[in-house]
Amino acid sequence: MRFRYVLILISGAALMLGIGVAAATLLQNTPIRGESLALRIGIAVVLTFLVLLIVRYFILLWLGFLQHVESRSGSADASFLPPVTLVVPAYNEGPMINQAIRSLLELDYPAYEILVVDDGSTDDTYARAAALEGRYGGVTVRVVSKANGGKANALNTGIALARSPYILCMDGDSRLSRETLRRAMPHFADPHVGAVAGNVKVVNRINLWTKLQALEYIEGLNMARRAQAFAGVVNIIPGPIGIFRRDMLTRVGGYDTDTFAEDADLTLKILTAGWHVVYEDRAVAWTEAPENFNGLLKQRYRWTRGILQALRKRSSWLVAPQPGVGIGVWLSLVAMFFEAIIWPVFNIVGNLFFAFAALGSGAANYVAWWWVLLTLLDVAAALHTIAMEEEDLSLVPYALLYRLFFVAMIDVTKLFATAEEFLNVRMSWGKLERAGRI
Repeated sequence: MRFRYVLILISGAALMLGIGVAAATLLQNTPIRGESLALRIGIAVVLTFLVLLIVRYFILLWLGFLQHVESRSGSADASFLPPVTLVVPAYNEGPMINQAIRSLLELDYPAYEILVVDDGSTDDTYARAAALEGRYGGVTVRVVSKANGGKANALNTGIALARSPYILCMDGDSRLSRETLRRAMPHFADPHVGAVAGNVKVVNRINLWTKLQALEYIEGLNMARRAQAFAGVVNIIPGPIGIFRRDMLTRVGGYDTDTFAEDADLTLKILTAGWHVVYEDRAVAWTEAPENFNGLLKQRYRWTRGILQALRKRSSWLVAPQPGVGIGVWLSLVAMFFEAIIWPVFNIVGNLFFAFAALGSGAANYVAWWWVLLTLLDVAAALHTIAMEEEDLSLVPYALLYRLFFVAMIDVTKLFATAEEFLNVRMSWGKLERAGRI
């Protein structure tokens, strides 16, 4: 890690410590008595929310830091570099498919296969991809076409036709970093590892929406995934980059087509079958995030409903650990349920009671100080996580808007998606608009 990022990491840790001390002091001095039972309940809810929020951040950041240190210890066998097939599902990706294939040809890895699965495109995707078929040194490019059946179906086709014992599944509009395979594949030297989850980053950081998502991927999604990795409970292998043992995929039945989050569903199938999932932050996939408000809400709505569908299929696992599989799997499902349903609701309720407590208790000054403290907490978390990933420091100021604006908006979307999923409101898959910035 470069020296300036070490300093930033230390600064972030120091700020977190200062926030903890300030929170304890503020908590001790915040008035908790009100004139009515409703007001006292409101203040109690606010204080509970604040304590849980700060404790959650501290736990995730600490476990994430331990995972970062562990991943840099070089425990994986770097000489284990078996052949791997990259399955690229493509539907109407004509303007981008050639660029995507050429970028995959530049990966730093001795031998691999690129298998493009055209999922019944109505444009010239197949013709453009087929023009690049052939052998390029240690790399082979193959292109197949099938009737349209959706991404999960296209990936299953690729798994069936792959010629390698390991498979990397990705999105057709994603781009991999040059060292992705060299960093990820050594984890499979451990026979208990069934899959490796990669690190997804936003490539189109061009406006407020995409820059907030870039920060969210680093501070929000990856912070939790790092902590899960250290605890051995990674519960989502992201769609833009997941690497798997082919025989394991065959045994668990590949991707199912009955959810809107096939990546989360497959991860749970792998975990409940007794396999380990590890996280490699240096195996990076660059993805194009929604560039406007409507696209972002549609994406998060679909994600939430898909995760709930995957959890519903395993409702018995949420009740208690199942025999024959470690307690870590149960903890992984509980963590997914908590992050998908419980925590968003708690965030919304906590924010509402913030306003209620400020207006009803005469404690507006304390509430204002709490908001300042939470904003600093997000700034500290941004500094900490961005330093670990040696990311763009210009994203840190966006932490000032992160909790007050972005997280609240996403949590409201999750709440509506949860309600409509339980009410069985019909929805269609849809296709996000892409600007072709990969």
